[in-house]
Amino acid sequence: MDDTLLKFLFRDAPVRGEIVRLRDSWQQILANHRYPAPVTRLLGEMTAAAALLAANIKFDGALILQIQGNGPVRLLVVEVQPQMRLRATAKLRETAVIDARATLQQLANPDGDARCAITLDPTGRRPGQQPYQGVVPLAGETIAAVLENYLRQSEQLDSRLWLAADETVASGVLLQKLPQDGGSAARPDLDAWPRVSALTATLSEPELLTLAPEALAHRLYWEEQLEHFAPLAPRFECNCSRQRSGRMLVSLGREEVDSILAELGQVEITCDFCNARYRFDAVDIGQLFAAGSVREPAASTRH
Repeated sequence: MDDTLLKFLFRDAPVRGEIVRLRDSWQQILANHRYPAPVTRLLGEMTAAAALLAANIKFDGALILQIQGNGPVRLLVVEVQPQMRLRATAKLRETAVIDARATLQQLANPDGDARCAITLDPTGRRPGQQPYQGVVPLAGETIAAVLENYLRQSEQLDSRLWLAADETVASGVLLQKLPQDGGSAARPDLDAWPRVSALTATLSEPELLTLAPEALAHRLYWEEQLEHFAPLAPRFECNCSRQRSGRMLVSLGREEVDSILAELGQVEITCDFCNARYRFDAVDIGQLFAAGSVREPAASTRH
């Protein structure tokens, strides 16, 4: 299995862990875009991290991890839908010049005003129901450090992340220290957190990029007793559609859409995630606003 997310508990210890390795899904994400190497690395680390975070919560809906900045990179977004369906994109400024050695802060936060946000958007939201969103300053030199800071503030749990990505693979490890109250262990292993954190810190980036999650868990924790859960299989999937694009046009208003139509002869929407293109001519626009929505027959969905 090329794309795998492994979840486990340390037996008789207040620590849980996850390891993810994305290859096929990550390459499908990158196939739709051409990013400079530092942006590829950052987006890959975010994609691995978002998968780890989504697998760690009991929630029916999408988890959206987003960094909005004021540097050469103005937006990084990863969305994880139920069943580990992933998509991700980055937006660069038109005048962006990306140094090959640029750091996260140089790319997204040169003025210090960038933010990291995690949004939980429930499936089948009721009218008036708003998604939950937590926002923190972009504090940290790496994606891992930023998210460790976020988790400390939002969940108040000690968390450690190790992330790596290149143009082929995006991988990560998440450890979290659980509350010590409750549990069934008569003599809990209270030294487990510093011990397994130190073990995981011996991990090299090449190992993180090349080893499968099962092999990585054995390499790090072969002396520990682990309780494994059934592995998950992340995959790339974009949920854009002609229908969604039509609803977006309706939300813009007839006057604005007609002005685009008058200038260009058609309205074209390109998905930021998968580059699918949806075109609407004058007849389509007329039907769209007459109905207030758009039908999605297979014959009329044009990419």
